[in-house]
Amino acid sequence: MAVEVKDPGIGKSSNKKAKRFINPNGSFNVKHINRKESFANSYDYLIHISWTKFFLWVLLGYIIVNSFFAIIYILFGIAEITNPSGNVFEDFLNAFFFSAQTITTVGYGAMAPKGILFGIISSIEALIGLLSFSFITGLLYGRFSKPRANIKFSTYLISKEHNGKNSLMFRLMSKNGNVMIKPKIEATLALSLPDQQGGYSNNFYKLKLERSAITYLPTTWTVVHAIDDLSPLAAYSLKDIKKVHGEILILASYYDESFAQEVHQAHSFILKDIKTAHQFKPAFFYDEEGYTVLDHDRLDDIEQIN
Repeated sequence: MAVEVKDPGIGKSSNKKAKRFINPNGSFNVKHINRKESFANSYDYLIHISWTKFFLWVLLGYIIVNSFFAIIYILFGIAEITNPSGNVFEDFLNAFFFSAQTITTVGYGAMAPKGILFGIISSIEALIGLLSFSFITGLLYGRFSKPRANIKFSTYLISKEHNGKNSLMFRLMSKNGNVMIKPKIEATLALSLPDQQGGYSNNFYKLKLERSAITYLPTTWTVVHAIDDLSPLAAYSLKDIKKVHGEILILASYYDESFAQEVHQAHSFILKDIKTAHQFKPAFFYDEEGYTVLDHDRLDDIEQIN
């Protein structure tokens, strides 16, 4: 008989329409409201967003700052930088390019500030540029040096017979090709069930895995949970399991040589997405010279069982 375990940190309260706890990308599915914003939050945000969003923010900030100083130069007189063209847009572009040269400390020499006022403004802008690029450099270092797990999980959670027992399986591999040292898996089943008060509450069960840890992982690892008498899913048929409001919470850990420390990654599978009567196809093979070839595109390759 399955033994219920303590709440792993998700919370006992639930809802009939409750969404999954962990998104496919490993982030927790929580909406934050009334959160106090601070500069530290901005740094954390810029560290964790995608590279595309990061560079778009950098580009946007660069355009805004240079546009701001370009407007100042125009208001105080573009003639103190270069000869006015008589066209507002062209003068703005000249002021923008001068601002870009100032803030990056390039200074091509084609334009230069005249007078004390413009010298003060351009000096302040140069200081802002130095501070800004130092901040961006720190962000770049933080993004590259931040320890992160590079685990790719299979899209599918499949159900098939294994060693004479119905079992749930998923598999994983390293995204970047590095050998994962001493990887281990913790799997917790969260079932949202009706309670005596007429609402819903979460019930948590630790899933026993065929192997919860291995020594190293150079290829793929198929993680197996046998649905035996000790499984919390033993009371359900395969058809009923897919109807249960449940989620398998995964925490994967391993030692990463690149960061010289243990890294962790969360993931989850929804019970209703179980693929029945299928099995995983091999993701690696041996070439003519005897080398093991791992095809990263084959992690999700499955085939139907007759």
